[in-house]
Amino acid sequence: MNIRIPRYWMFQLTGWGLFFFINLFFAITFDRFNKIFLGRFLVFVFTGIAFSHWMRYIIIRKDILGSTVQKQLMQLVAVTIVFSLLAGITDTVIVGLLDLKHKEETRRNIFYVISSNALNASFYFALWNCIYFIFHYVDKNRKQQFDTLKMEALIRELELKTIKSHINPHFIFNALNSIRALIDENPGRARNAVTGLSNILRSSMQAEKHETVSFEKELSIVKDYLALEHIRFEDRLVVEYQIDEATLSQPVPPMMLQTLVENAIKHGISKQIKGGTVRIISSFKGRFHELVIQNTGRLSGVVNEDGFGLSATRSRLYLMFGERAAFDIREVNESMVEAVIHLPLA
Repeated sequence: MNIRIPRYWMFQLTGWGLFFFINLFFAITFDRFNKIFLGRFLVFVFTGIAFSHWMRYIIIRKDILGSTVQKQLMQLVAVTIVFSLLAGITDTVIVGLLDLKHKEETRRNIFYVISSNALNASFYFALWNCIYFIFHYVDKNRKQQFDTLKMEALIRELELKTIKSHINPHFIFNALNSIRALIDENPGRARNAVTGLSNILRSSMQAEKHETVSFEKELSIVKDYLALEHIRFEDRLVVEYQIDEATLSQPVPPMMLQTLVENAIKHGISKQIKGGTVRIISSFKGRFHELVIQNTGRLSGVVNEDGFGLSATRSRLYLMFGERAAFDIREVNESMVEAVIHLPLA
């Protein structure tokens, strides 16, 4: 059966063990080794192990390493002083009980002996805390870098999945059928439709290269998409825009607006016999850029469908902006649904 020693104890015992054997080597080399030296040094090492472990417990319990660097250093200095004093007292008491005092110590004041032992311990405890602080500081930075890289990878993966969901075979099939019907009837409009479809596909392929695009560019792609859908729905689809021009330069996640507009068409307009309205609203609300997509329909149709668009929107917003962004979808009334996104201002 393999017994795994925790990394902390491996470092702790290795460090104090090396300290013991190095000092033992020099004591023998310089002919200072004797019974009193060995006894006192063993007391010092075991006291050091015990109090450094207790010191670590306090550091973790008080979450000292979770505060700012300046506060960490101040608290570590305070902890070093307190535990050096405690170790000095403990060392003095044990040495006295084991009768390991040097002759000169018996003639000195007890407070002087304690101070001397505490000062000696403070050097090693300060060194221990410096190593502990540096190790965790480097380890914390390494974990933060790893988490950042992991989050970036998740964002990329999610964006790729989202992009794949955008190139909807049914949409492309319907668009091509609509364009084919227009070729003889209205060649000019057919050419415009092909251009619009080309823009949408190009934008889908290039979206993975950018974390954000300007709202103006995103809106342009959405207009191309709605123009193609208007060929299919004709008078059944009414599109309205309420755009604050000041928001056009704001950055937005690519293809996100189109995802919600596609949902509005798929779950709203396409299920209405008489069709309906899609309304896109962009404005500033306090410290946020608010995007609203309204469509004729009922919310139950969206919730009951297992669509990727809504979950992808929530996930992308959280991964890119954390708690600063928000997404909600609700019924305005019995015949109108709206999806609302709040993006923090750049």
